[in-house]
Amino acid sequence: MPARDAYDAVIVGGGHNGLVAAAYLAQAGRSVVVLERLEGPGGAAVSTRPFPGVDARLSRYSYLISLLPRTIVDDLGLRLALRKRSVSSYTPVERAGGPTGLLVGAGSDMAERTRASFARLTGGDRAHEAWLAFYARTQRVAQRVFPTLTEPLPTRAELRRRIDDEDAWRMLFEEPIGAAIEEHFEDDLIRGVVLTDALIGTFASAHDPSLLQNRCFLYHVIGGGTGDWDVPVGGMGAFTDALAEAARAAGAEIATGHDAMLIETDGRSAEVTYRTAHGEGTVAARHVLAGTSPQELATLLGEQPPAPAEGAQLKVNMLLERLPRLRDSAVDPREAFAGTFHIAEGYDALARAHAEADSGTLPTAPPSEIYCHSLTDPTILDPALAERGCHTLTLFGLHTPARLFRHDNTGVRERLLSATLAQLNAHLAEPIEDCLARDADGRPCIEAKSPLDLERDLRLPGGHIFHGDLSFPWATDGADPWGVATGHVNVLLCGAGAVRGGGVSGIGGHNAAMAVLGR
Repeated sequence: MPARDAYDAVIVGGGHNGLVAAAYLAQAGRSVVVLERLEGPGGAAVSTRPFPGVDARLSRYSYLISLLPRTIVDDLGLRLALRKRSVSSYTPVERAGGPTGLLVGAGSDMAERTRASFARLTGGDRAHEAWLAFYARTQRVAQRVFPTLTEPLPTRAELRRRIDDEDAWRMLFEEPIGAAIEEHFEDDLIRGVVLTDALIGTFASAHDPSLLQNRCFLYHVIGGGTGDWDVPVGGMGAFTDALAEAARAAGAEIATGHDAMLIETDGRSAEVTYRTAHGEGTVAARHVLAGTSPQELATLLGEQPPAPAEGAQLKVNMLLERLPRLRDSAVDPREAFAGTFHIAEGYDALARAHAEADSGTLPTAPPSEIYCHSLTDPTILDPALAERGCHTLTLFGLHTPARLFRHDNTGVRERLLSATLAQLNAHLAEPIEDCLARDADGRPCIEAKSPLDLERDLRLPGGHIFHGDLSFPWATDGADPWGVATGHVNVLLCGAGAVRGGGVSGIGGHNAAMAVLGR
């Protein structure tokens, strides 16, 4: 790291939020250095080649983008391409007439096929009409709420006035989301598909009185004002590579292999002590922005960390020689896997899985969902792999809290993976294991990450992908207009642990930079 008496800002953690903050501050003429523990920036939003000898660049942890505001892309001049998925979701199910499923298109050209799929599942148009009405309401909320995420925090009352829909306010902000789902939908499968947006990365039930599931649902349906989940061309690493490029171009320094050990502050200036492979060092700054979790920040400050929330997901990456055939012959696998492929996610099945996990046992039928990045963006594959018909699959399992892995992480992870794949295989005409590609050593191209693996690899307490429980996007007091304050005036949160943090959005980094700049 170049010698300097002091920086305007030291950013601890070079994840996507830290890079966003660095780019904004450097563009404003502030001197900035980013300290990143790992050998490259990007944090959880990186692409890697996890399978030896196989040139497939997978988004290893996070994998889709919805919450990234266009204003951040434009302000930072990011060279980033996002593509829409042709299909929103496909959910297979066994009914009395045999294997069937629900196919939901992602655009107007799929509208008639979506209606027909609802009719095939339920025997009429009522469920489809309810679906359209429900998501028209959430989209109106999204259009009003999403722009506020890069503005100073509104009060609860101000946000309520802005939404200007008392029924929507009640179902999203006052009553457990399960009440609205049961009010609007009758079919168990459709109820489950809707509920999954309230459970990704969140261990809660449909009727949890804390409304934790409502907060998760809100963040999953407001992205971009539409709720769309887009594919980053080149993988998630292309996004963080673009951020790092923008930060460096603006003058920020990014020091990788620098592990922060201690933060000392008197409220006016601060020092961060770090460790590298060659020893220890200290850097001074007026401000410290922490892209770490609040628990990690407290430890660095020598304070008692808050109790961590608990991550509850299984992340699985696969490379296939071919997409598997489906038992539901009415749907092409290229469509089924292009969107979100829901597995064991009926409404009652989700409730059973939560109850089992809450009692301390692995779910009998683990719920999960899959999507295929390479169907939308084949650039992540070596051309020879693409020509051969290879594809990636990303699986995200639900209702598997960290506590289940504490006594035997490896053994429990393997049992859970086996049970999860069995649930997928129940809807396939051939086992997924028969479709897996092999690496240079002849091993199947599949890797699984439990919450404890994320805790170890990324220092996410409890493996929680949001750094902790999500919050509603309003101010709880007037002292912290950007939702980034800590107990020290010159130490700010700039990661997912900030109010309105969570997900791949850059919002925490943007808002921390705005707080430093006094905007």
